[in-house]
Amino acid sequence: MKVAIAADHGGYTLKEEIKQYLESVGIEYQDFGCHNEDSVDYPDYALPVAEKVAQGEFDRGILICGTGIGMSIAANKIDGVRCALVHDCFTAKATREHNDSNVLAMGARVIGPGHALEVAKIWLGTEFEGGRHQRRIEKIHLIEKGGNNRA
Repeated sequence: MKVAIAADHGGYTLKEEIKQYLESVGIEYQDFGCHNEDSVDYPDYALPVAEKVAQGEFDRGILICGTGIGMSIAANKIDGVRCALVHDCFTAKATREHNDSNVLAMGARVIGPGHALEVAKIWLGTEFEGGRHQRRIEKIHLIEKGGNNRA
């Protein structure tokens, strides 16, 4: 698995902790910034991660800002990205099983580092169930292409 990861200044410290986890379990990753706590604009960091995941260069992406909201909004503007804003273990698992989310967004000011690591572990370790959920993902693809997604 290859993971693209990025944060703005509000998520920088948590990003560094998640990178340590990825290294410890041998998950390949690339850090798309930011590289310190100086104020930056989150869309500048969400965009390259979302694009790389959508293009298939990375299997998954992780984005972190103060709340996770800005990163998730920006990432979801890219066709093919299903970014889920997650702060608990249940939705971390459900968004992979049911929604095949390929980008995880978290808010460093919302979730503590220990819990954030648990969320990331669950999200990274959970596979998409397919089946009835695949039909729903296909409808999302139709929306992205401007088509009619109604049953």
